[in-house]
Formats: sequence, structure tokens, C-alpha cells
Amino acid sequence: MPPTPPAIGHQRDLRLDFFRGVALWLIFVDHIPRNVVNWFTVRNYGFSDAAEIFVFISGYTAAYVYARAMRERGFATASVRILKRVWQLYVAQIFLLVIFFAQISYVARTFENPLFAEEMNVVELLRRPEITLPHALLLQFNPANMDILPVYIVLLLVFPPVLWLMLHAPSAMLMASVALYAAAWEFQWNFWSFPAGYWVINPLCWQLLFVFGAWCAVQGSARLGPLVRSPLVLTLAALYLLFAFLVVMSWYRPWLAAYKPDWLHALLYPIDKTNLDVLRLAHFMALAVVVVRLVPRDWTAFQSPALLPAILCGQHSLEIFCLGIFLSFAGHFVLTEISGKIPMQILVSLIGIGIMCGVAALISWYEMIERRYGARERVQDADIAGGDV
Repeated sequence: MPPTPPAIGHQRDLRLDFFRGVALWLIFVDHIPRNVVNWFTVRNYGFSDAAEIFVFISGYTAAYVYARAMRERGFATASVRILKRVWQLYVAQIFLLVIFFAQISYVARTFENPLFAEEMNVVELLRRPEITLPHALLLQFNPANMDILPVYIVLLLVFPPVLWLMLHAPSAMLMASVALYAAAWEFQWNFWSFPAGYWVINPLCWQLLFVFGAWCAVQGSARLGPLVRSPLVLTLAALYLLFAFLVVMSWYRPWLAAYKPDWLHALLYPIDKTNLDVLRLAHFMALAVVVVRLVPRDWTAFQSPALLPAILCGQHSLEIFCLGIFLSFAGHFVLTEISGKIPMQILVSLIGIGIMCGVAALISWYEMIERRYGARERVQDADIAGGDV
């Protein structure tokens, strides 16, 4: 049978923007060590965290944006657009690396605290910049908290052929992704990192979540619709989330750990984030099922001003992600050098999220002005050209 046309609509799904914006907030908060606000993030109540949300939505939106261009304008045009986005991401990564390095170096030397450089994994850059910088340009050297963006760059770099196959044989592409995930687990494949070790987030494993998101955007949502709406599936997803919650709580409550049998302990651990452990993947899937059931696409709350800040942050994810990395270290510095008390932890977190929302609103306002005056100038140029003729 001929392949089913991709079920990609024209109306923007605000759920993607909202949850990506929330994921950016969670990433920012999680990157501040010894922060009581961390207890309000996903990672403390289940196996997965905000990284899974970010990668899945990135795959979904990549297919949502570029699939129509590939179908209507061809492989070459869509590939050029994707590679242009890759270049933007790469420039952002290098720019962020320079700013991050300058920020850490200044704080470490001004306050005579070399622990900042060690915690942020920039000791090699301070010690041997002439050797470390070329590796950084090749994405082989990544300081702490800067692991997701290089993975996104790699995944988007190989996305043109992946998207082409996804449009023509989506099930085969998804199975190929599963096969690569299994092979990376079996043979311990990963990208090498300078000066030693491997990438903290393995692209060869995390590509499965990215490709799955793209598959859902192309036609997976329609196929999975009856399954997601099943009461049995919803019940199983809720039970798995409860199971994961109890396991995670046992890490902090010893009396709960006493009820965990040895065979279950051996079966569960280690729960590997680097290679996207099956338990983490299943937890994200269960969470997605519950969220899709509880939050419809046309949810009226998305029109509320209360949710607008998260939506705007999600719509400008690259800029807000880079800003969040900068702010997370600034927050870490404040809590370490000024005050680490709980009120300060809450204040730092709220101010950081407020700055992220303010910058997102400013970018949206600027884009609106550009569109308005750009359209007006195009009309004026057309009138002038018509008059000259």
C-alpha cells in the first residue's frame, strides 16, 4: 500500500510550546546545586527528567516544521533549511561556551574559589586552552550543564535523510532507530569526550526519543490515538508512574527501601541516563500518556495570561536555553558566595525564571514589530515599484 500522508496540521499545538517552556524552567532549576526548588521538578518523582521532555518535543517540532517543506519543495530545499538551523545551534553552542567560560573564570579568580572550575568541568580549558579549544569546536569538550545542545546538533545534522525515510516509510525508520538504540546498548557505542570518557548524553541512544517524537508528528499520533485513549493503557501508565514514584522516594526514605526486595534492586539498577535507560524511556512514555489524556490540544487554559510565560519561553527555546545555562551558574554563585539559605534559594530560582520569561516576551515583542513593519515596508516597496513601471 502507498504510504499514508503525514498527519501534520497547520495550527500550532500550544502544548508543545508550553511543555517545552516548562522543561526549560526545570532544566534551569535542576542545574543549580543544593537548591530546595529542585524538589518541584520531575526528576525527584520519577525515573525521567526534563531532558526527555526537551528531546522528544525537539524531534516532534523538527518534523512538524520541516516535513511540509520536504514534501512540497523537495529534499534539497528542506535539507538546506535544516542545516541552516544546525549552523545556528552550533554558533549558539560556541558563543555560550565562550560566555560560560568567561563567567566561571572571572568568578573563580575574583573570589579565589577554584571549586567553581572543577564543578563546571572547565579545568582543562583553564589549564590548556590551546589544546582544549579545538576539541570544544568539534563538540568533544562540553562543560557541565552544556550536554543537551550538542546532542541536538548531532541529531539535527543527520535529520534530512531520517525525515525523508520517515515520510516514505515511517515504521521502517522507527524500527531502524530502535535497532540503533539496541546496538549502542549492546556494544557500548558512544561519542568520545575530551580529555577522557564519553558524552554524558549518548546521541546514539537518545536518538530513539528524538525519532519517536518525529514519528508522532508525521503519523504516529493518529496511529497511537486509540491506544492512548484506552482506559487500560491509562491505568497501566498511572500504575507505572506510581511505581517509579515509590522507587525514587526509597532513595530518600530508608524505611521505604527496606520493603524493596533484592531481586527488584538488581533488576532496576543502575538506571542509566547516559544511554537512556529503558526505565527512563518507559517513565516518559507513561507520563506522556497521562498528560495527553489530561491536557487536550484545544485546552482553553492556553489562552490564559497565566500560561503565556511558559508558552513564550517554549517558542524561543534556543535563546532561553542559553540564557538558562548562564543564569544557573549565576544562581549557583549567589548561593555559594552570598547566602545558601532556603529563602535565597527560592528567590534566586524565581528571579531566574522571571528573567527567562521577560527575555522571551521581549523577543516575541521584537518579532511582532519586525513582522508588522516588514509587511508595511514590502507593501510600500511594491507601490513604489508599480509607480516606476
